[in-house]
Amino acid sequence: MLDRTIQSAIKPVLNRAAQGLVRLGIGADAVTVTGFVVGMAAAVAIAFQAYLLGLGLLLASRLMDGLDGAVARATQPTDRGGFLDITLDFLFYASIPLAFAIADPAHNALPAAVLLAAFIGTGSSFLAFAVIAEKHQVPSTAFPDKSFYFLGGLTEATETLIAFAAMCLWPQWFPQIAYGFAVLCAITIAMRIGWGWQRFR
Repeated sequence: MLDRTIQSAIKPVLNRAAQGLVRLGIGADAVTVTGFVVGMAAAVAIAFQAYLLGLGLLLASRLMDGLDGAVARATQPTDRGGFLDITLDFLFYASIPLAFAIADPAHNALPAAVLLAAFIGTGSSFLAFAVIAEKHQVPSTAFPDKSFYFLGGLTEATETLIAFAAMCLWPQWFPQIAYGFAVLCAITIAMRIGWGWQRFR
């Protein structure tokens, strides 16, 4: 829901940073992989209950996730890069609830499992819509720079990042945040199923 607004606001900054990386000979795939490694480090920190360190690494990881696309557009976007980006993104998103479950299994395991199930729903509906949209050559007007059709909803990357940040700042409230965000994910899944049902024949 907020992704388009946030991306428009930070795009000039990302583009300037991307130009600097291109001059240094750093490619988009390297930025993608580095962002993923930093994201996994965030998950490890959270699992060891170093929540503020985890938050810092998490934010750095997502900054690199935005930067890799800017580097790709400044050079030559590739299908391999798009595939790598979305695959590692989904692995990162799954790692954070898992890390909270490891940090405090007694309190966090069930809400983390519910949230991960909700993530499967949002991820599968997102990717399934993109596959069929590509088959029908439906253009992505909201996110034309993406490698494939980017379907929105209530729980996009920005909202997920806000939820993760809140979990790190108030880890004692993880169950409530996880359940609440899972409800928003469920609404997003229902919306996407409805859009797909109406648009595709």
